[in-house]
Amino acid sequence: MSVHIAGDWRDLPPALRGGTVALGNFDGVHTGHAHVLRTAHTARPDAPLAVLTFEPHPRELFRPDDPPFHLTLPPARAAALAALGVQVIYQLPFDRAFSEMSAEDFVVAVLRHGIGARHLVCGPDFAFGHRRGGSLDFLARRAEDLGIGLTIATPLSDAAGPISSSRIRRALQDGYPDLATAGLGRVWEIVGPVMHGDARGRTIGFPTANIPLGRHLEPARGVYAVSVRLPDGAVVPGVANIGRRPTVATGSESRVEVHLLDFAGDLYGQELAVALHAFLRSERRFGGIDELRAQIVSDAATARRLLDQAGRRSA
Repeated sequence: MSVHIAGDWRDLPPALRGGTVALGNFDGVHTGHAHVLRTAHTARPDAPLAVLTFEPHPRELFRPDDPPFHLTLPPARAAALAALGVQVIYQLPFDRAFSEMSAEDFVVAVLRHGIGARHLVCGPDFAFGHRRGGSLDFLARRAEDLGIGLTIATPLSDAAGPISSSRIRRALQDGYPDLATAGLGRVWEIVGPVMHGDARGRTIGFPTANIPLGRHLEPARGVYAVSVRLPDGAVVPGVANIGRRPTVATGSESRVEVHLLDFAGDLYGQELAVALHAFLRSERRFGGIDELRAQIVSDAATARRLLDQAGRRSA
C-alpha cells in the first residue's frame, strides 16, 4: 500500500487532511504501535488512517550527545506503517522553534487547522507542547471544544509487561534479538549502504559487506545469524559481526560486517537490510588470523544451521 508523507502541517491539499490521526514517535513500529493503529481504524473506519510523528526524534534535539538509539530510520518506519494500512504520515520537523510551541497552538494550529484531524488516538503517556505541558486532560477538553474525537489506546502487554520501543532496545542491547522479534512482530533490521572497508575478509576467504550503523541503535557487540535482503528483493542467509573487530582493527567505530553464505557479487554502494535472527557469541580478540578464520568457519556453520531450522519451522 502506498503512503503519502507530508513534511509540514501548513497548506496541505484536501486529500491529505481530515483523517483519523495516531500521535507518537512510532520508532520500531512494534506490535504495540500496531495495536494503536487498529484502535484508530476502529474508532473511525470511514476516515483515512494517518500518523503524526516527528523527524528528528525530540530526544535528538534535547540530548544531542546521546548515542544513536533508533530502531527504524524514517524510510523503514514509513514502509512499516504503510504495511499496517497507514495512508498519510505527517512527519513534522522537530526543531527548537517547534519545541517551544504551546500545547494550545499545537492543538489548534497543527491538529485542527493544519491537518484537519477528525479523530485522534494516542497512548496514555502521550504529552505534547512546550516542556510537555499538554496533558491528556487538556487534549480531551480542547479536542471536544474543536469537534475532534479522541480515543486513548490501552497499552498492549504480554507476560513481560507493556510492549515499548525502550523495552525492545534493551533486548537488542542485551543480545536477545529473539525477544526484539517478538515485540516488533518481525525480525529487526539494520538498513544501510555497503561501504568500502579494508578488504581483510576477502584475504582470509570470507568477503564481507560493510555497513555503517549510522543512526541505528548499536545492539550487543558480537556475531549473529542474519538474513540479508538485497536490492532486488532476494533474501540470502549470512553471518555478521557487529562491533569494533578487536583482532584486526584498532579504531573505536562500530560497524556491521556481513558474510553472505550463498552469494557472490559486487554490492558496493547498494542498500542492504540485515535482519538479526540469533546472537551466536560476544565479540572478542583472537590470537591471530588463523584462529579468527577457524572461528568464522564455525560461526558460519552455526548460523546456517540455525537459519535452516528457522526456515523449516516457518515453512
